[in-house]
Amino acid sequence: MFNTTKPQLRSLETRDAILSTALSLFRQDGLDATTMRDIADQAGVALGAAYYYYPSKEAILQGYYDGVQEQHQARVVEALTNAKGLNFEDRLKLVFHAKLDILQKDRRILGALFRYAGEPTHPLSALGPATRRNRDRAIATFALAIQDEKVPDDIRGILPVALWTAHMGMLLYFIYDESPEQVRTRNLVNGAISLFSSLLFLVSMPLIKPFRGQLTSLLTEAGLVPTLSGKQE
Repeated sequence: MFNTTKPQLRSLETRDAILSTALSLFRQDGLDATTMRDIADQAGVALGAAYYYYPSKEAILQGYYDGVQEQHQARVVEALTNAKGLNFEDRLKLVFHAKLDILQKDRRILGALFRYAGEPTHPLSALGPATRRNRDRAIATFALAIQDEKVPDDIRGILPVALWTAHMGMLLYFIYDESPEQVRTRNLVNGAISLFSSLLFLVSMPLIKPFRGQLTSLLTEAGLVPTLSGKQE
């Protein structure tokens, strides 16, 4: 069994302290107004140490991004394990609201992350190659909500990506939502999921299969969904 040594433990504690301090300052003052020196001073470490663990504020945001994905997946796994018998609609709501719960106080940080969406080569671009691991993990988390659902294989291949895409739109709306506790976003999520659940039944009908096949081929060719394996229903 691997044992963490005291120096390693102190290193992890220092890294965590820098990250938590930086995020507090980002929430309070914003990304642009916060400097690496501010972070180091507030965390009680030398500026060189701050740069050693995080070469830039963008690296700190990547650490935050990693942590959010990890926390979201852990919450969803635990909730789905402990809440048996949920229907499809309730499982989707669980996954979407879990993400909002984690990000409730971080709309300012989210705004900083979304600014890079239009820069494909930027390491923090939500659609760029540098964040593919985070993106794949997020999509896999949405796949957990449909793992027990009886849907055709072609829909199963598309659905997690579609849900991830919808959740990105939800987060953008969330950033601009000034209603108390962002209740408008919560209501929008609930209404959209109820509507989506009803539509899923319709698109799962055999009559729609040829159109689903065309859509699957189109999205796969565009690289938006993985190539499906196995026979489609």
